[in-house]
Amino acid sequence: MKLLIITQVVDSEHPVLGFFHRWIEEFSKYYEQVHVICLQEGQHSLPSNVTVHSLGKEASARKLTYIWRFYRYCWKLRNSYDHVFVHMNQVYVILGGLLWHWQKKQIGLWYMHGKTSFSLKVAEILVDKVFTGSIESFRISSHKVLVTGHGIDTELFVPYAVDKEIDLITVGRIAPIKNLEKQIDVLEEVRKTYPATLTVVGVALTAVEKHYFERLGTYIKQKKLTPHVHFIGKVSQKNLPQLLNRARVFIHTAKNGSLDKAVLEAMSCGVAVVSTSDSLFDTPVGEVAADTTNIADRVTHLLTSKVTYDSVKSHEYVLNNHSLRALIPKIVRHLNLR
Repeated sequence: MKLLIITQVVDSEHPVLGFFHRWIEEFSKYYEQVHVICLQEGQHSLPSNVTVHSLGKEASARKLTYIWRFYRYCWKLRNSYDHVFVHMNQVYVILGGLLWHWQKKQIGLWYMHGKTSFSLKVAEILVDKVFTGSIESFRISSHKVLVTGHGIDTELFVPYAVDKEIDLITVGRIAPIKNLEKQIDVLEEVRKTYPATLTVVGVALTAVEKHYFERLGTYIKQKKLTPHVHFIGKVSQKNLPQLLNRARVFIHTAKNGSLDKAVLEAMSCGVAVVSTSDSLFDTPVGEVAADTTNIADRVTHLLTSKVTYDSVKSHEYVLNNHSLRALIPKIVRHLNLR
């Protein structure tokens, strides 16, 4: 069998989507040939049966060029794939869905977000299967939906003995949806009883995100917390576990409503997690709190408690429920069903 993957970025060093490089590697173990169409191509080292085709964002191509190249690749490669796997961006399903159905290709969509848009509803009609990491991450009722677990590289994200030099840590894009102001409020509250600091891993990529980063800096300055908030920018996937292992508490306040990959990576490293996401209610590890005071209370308890956090239990939960090694064969098996 042969596979066509559609994704935004193929770049092992990308600050947000670098993890998908490992997904492609895993898919290549189950398919004779894998073709990847991506919007942007960067650094990668993939198996010999994988070929990457870029739409040209790295060369500043125009949007019409993207669309033309997309259809050209889909048609040119039509005899080189049996299944189509679209990662996150449902617009590609809308663009290619009818063509793929005409060619009798099996179409799968991976989607992880609490937001339900009109384009997502259209894409759900066109695909054969929707794969999602948790029940909260695809909110359209459909017989096509399969909850698979998230796909964390549990061989990379492991707990190990290291000095806990970081009090609070968060990882992800610096964007409004991440609701980082709440984390600043929590830090302010925690520091009334414990001299905590917050380390922020991530970058602002778009113009909107960069403007948000500036506003966030002003907010931190107003709170007089500038010396206690450390922005360290981009950290690659291969270096992220080392950083997470140095942290005592991972804090998560995103407003997307789904189970965040960064949360599970922290859990897989055995880091205690406090989140505002209801999706954590079903996990045996991690704590859920809504308002600033409750979050601060739970964070303070974790920072000051003499009880050792059960990092083994935390890692085993992710290993048993969200492992990449378990996810990919599950997707392949269901794409093979006709």
